[in-house]
Amino acid sequence: MKRDGVITAAAVDDLIADGHIVLIFEDCVLKLDSWLAKHPGGRLAILHMVGKDATDEIKAYHTPATWKTMKAFRIGRKPPGVWTNKTPPIRGGIFQKQTPPPPSGASERTPTPPLGDFLASSTAAALPGTAGTGTDKDSARPVLADTADPAEDKNDDKKPKQPQGVWEVSDDPATPGKKVFVGDAAAFTDWAETQEVDRDQADYPSLDPAVQLDIQRKYEALHQRVRDEGFYNCPYLEYGKEIARYSLLFGTSMVALRHGWWMTSAFFLGLFWHQIMFSAHDAAHLAITGSFEVDSLLAMFVGDFCCGLSIGWWKSSHNVHHLITNHPEHDPDIQNVPLFATSPSFFRSIHSSYYDFTFAWDAVANVLVPFQQYTYYPVMGIARFNLYLLSWLHVLSAKSSSLGNSKAWWIRPVEILFMSCYWYIFGYLLLWRTLPTWTIRVAFVLVSHIVTMPLHVQITLSHWGMSTAELGEGESFAQRQLRTTMDVDCPAWMDFVHGGLQFQAVHHLFPRVPRHNLRRLQVLVRDFCESTKIPYTLLGFVEGNGKVLSRLEEVGEQVKHLVECQKFMAATGASGLH
Repeated sequence: MKRDGVITAAAVDDLIADGHIVLIFEDCVLKLDSWLAKHPGGRLAILHMVGKDATDEIKAYHTPATWKTMKAFRIGRKPPGVWTNKTPPIRGGIFQKQTPPPPSGASERTPTPPLGDFLASSTAAALPGTAGTGTDKDSARPVLADTADPAEDKNDDKKPKQPQGVWEVSDDPATPGKKVFVGDAAAFTDWAETQEVDRDQADYPSLDPAVQLDIQRKYEALHQRVRDEGFYNCPYLEYGKEIARYSLLFGTSMVALRHGWWMTSAFFLGLFWHQIMFSAHDAAHLAITGSFEVDSLLAMFVGDFCCGLSIGWWKSSHNVHHLITNHPEHDPDIQNVPLFATSPSFFRSIHSSYYDFTFAWDAVANVLVPFQQYTYYPVMGIARFNLYLLSWLHVLSAKSSSLGNSKAWWIRPVEILFMSCYWYIFGYLLLWRTLPTWTIRVAFVLVSHIVTMPLHVQITLSHWGMSTAELGEGESFAQRQLRTTMDVDCPAWMDFVHGGLQFQAVHHLFPRVPRHNLRRLQVLVRDFCESTKIPYTLLGFVEGNGKVLSRLEEVGEQVKHLVECQKFMAATGASGLH
């Protein structure tokens, strides 16, 4: 196959059907089979781009120097015109070979080894409710349950269906006038999902290819302006101020510890952890020096050594979060069942492609999720303990060792060393050797960890209140990021409190821009939104918290209706979700 020859869409489908990792970058068709296991950003980041034009994503997450290396994987050029995105296999896309096999004796291209074990696993199989037909599974909205002949649906999967159920006024004297969904629980889930899809289709630009192409081109022009105007240049003076603040907080904690002011020491240690993790975030995005080795080492020193949290785990999940933001089946940042559910899609007991684990919707979820708006802040207060667990599970798992064949081979042993040092210093020298009693030890741990709660609230604030609907593969990168992410408004003098995470919408469009430049860049992003008619969500901190709580309450109310549907099924013997 000639590297400069045109490869048709059908030929790309054939390659993907054979298990090859093929995507589009600019006008090139790339085959990344040999790079999949070596990618420092993790294999999932690539698998979510299979069959798609990934130009905007690649340029957003990589430096121009890395763009040039992409050409080494080129196997040809895409056909002229706009590429029609396919649904990647990991997201349920089904690819079937379209071109006939060559006649006997004719030369054939020699395929590189297929994905093998991965495609055989449940994460690559078509997930429940996502089966497609032909070579692409592009659906602009969820398909509701119907009694129609399945054979008819096969050729008309974009046509909205009617659910097996209706809303009726309850005849229960205890709840006069209350509307109850009478029918199949699965149909109720379809209905709930469709409400969100309908809202997004009404509020955001059309998925018409011409409209999305215009958005894509304006985003590319904006990105070029971001590069030309130096937004990627790191303001090192600001990091000098950061180091001074970190040193002051840590020093205050140690002075208080020396004088036996245990809770004061714990409070300032928590503030130190809260503030310094913002720099770990920057370094993990290669936004400080731009060097993979230097920034990775900085991120591990801050995250693993100073805070006991695996940056490798964070990058592995965070890269996927950035690419497929707020997708219930694929974004690990919103997969928190049974404690929290931000989408009715979780009612289906979805399988996570990141964790390779099924989040089963069960009786526990039925009990906890209706009250999630009340448990949100208490859980955020102790969320750090869960991060410790996830960090160690990552560094001891095959997911971490999969980086061993790339230039990131050294990350895993360094993470284990740094995290062990953290627990020796914090767990043994401070808690065990310095603090006098178990009561003080427990109180010290709780105070220092609860103080970091605003960080966990900040992380969830910009996404949990936003859309989780899937509008289809035709949606541009820029529109999806702005549809699923919001910014938090605050005075400039408070930027250090939020650590730049209040500019999440801007950050999701340009993840490598140092956070100290995001406030200036916000002006350009708002102009971009105005020109493309994409709503730009900007709320104050209190309003943003209210939006998240409202979303949690909305899904909680849906769960109550879901339980009523399940009771209806039990009473009528109807077939449904369980």
